[in-house]
Amino acid sequence: MNKLIINTQVLHQNYAQVLSWVSNNGGDLTVVTKALCGHEDTLSSLAKIGIKSVADSRLENLRKISKFRSSFERWYLRPPPSSELTDVVTLSDVSLNTEFKTIKKLDSEARSQGVTHKVLLMIELGDLREGILPGSLVKTYREVFELPNIEIIGIGANLGCLSGMIPTIDQLMQLVLYRELLELKFERKLPYISAGSSAVLPLLLEGQVSRAINHFRVGESILLGTDLINGGTLGGLRDDGFLLEVEVVEMKQKSLSPLGETSDDISPFAGSNTVDQLHLPGARGYRAVVTIGELDTDVSALTPINPDYRIAGASSDVTVINVGEFGSTLQVGDTIGFRMGYSALVRLMNNQYTEKVIRE
Repeated sequence: MNKLIINTQVLHQNYAQVLSWVSNNGGDLTVVTKALCGHEDTLSSLAKIGIKSVADSRLENLRKISKFRSSFERWYLRPPPSSELTDVVTLSDVSLNTEFKTIKKLDSEARSQGVTHKVLLMIELGDLREGILPGSLVKTYREVFELPNIEIIGIGANLGCLSGMIPTIDQLMQLVLYRELLELKFERKLPYISAGSSAVLPLLLEGQVSRAINHFRVGESILLGTDLINGGTLGGLRDDGFLLEVEVVEMKQKSLSPLGETSDDISPFAGSNTVDQLHLPGARGYRAVVTIGELDTDVSALTPINPDYRIAGASSDVTVINVGEFGSTLQVGDTIGFRMGYSALVRLMNNQYTEKVIRE
């Protein structure tokens, strides 16, 4: 069986480092756990290291999180669906919102539960995911401000989440100016500007993030150490918190390119297959077939730990690895290890066919 090895010590180290960066800039940190897909052993481990605030986009995961530590501040990350507002109020302390109609229903639900629900108003700054259009911000704020069981704790934005747009200092300063406008107009302080994310951390390390940006929602860089702007791993973080081990089920010397005419219409995953351009047509080499496929994960986001291995392609059930001269020693039954990107991690954690193994 495929194994996803989870090194919680690495996650603890990454969390401590990111927390230090954020705290030194006067900010608070909320750990985004959605990529863990509610994996209870990992959540239990994270609950022991002093994390105060967590965020997730699945209510089922927030329900599990609540089991490990009731004192967690829980954030619901995506715009709340009208069909689940009862659970949104019950399972989260804060939700991210853009629609007044939804917030009004949250107010009614919070009133029926006898609580005050906190909201963060998300503003559209160009990534074109969710967000209130800047021209409607004052009107929306005024309407929400009048709801008795809703507390607006700040404004925020998603940067680089959909379009791959690189966050800029100008965008962050727009949020600072919007908060100043709202505070002056309505004579009420807004505690948070929540615009920090894994994509903003490189700017933070360069000293370019205003201390007014005082709330960070970070997941990928804590889990995988990723530098989303420059590539690779952020200095001070580790990229081996999650490692995938898969089994070799075939090892043979074969041609390194297809022997006939090909078409992307034949295989639904043909686009993930590559031809090794280092070899001339007709060249042969050792190829390992391993027990991971597109049904399990995003194979394109896997990187063999051995730098001499190269992924040749994948189908739904298996992946083929060009292993070069190592084919003379690699045998059926051996394992090959991979590091991974975020898209591969999410699908592996959500995949019932992959065993998750905690290693301290």
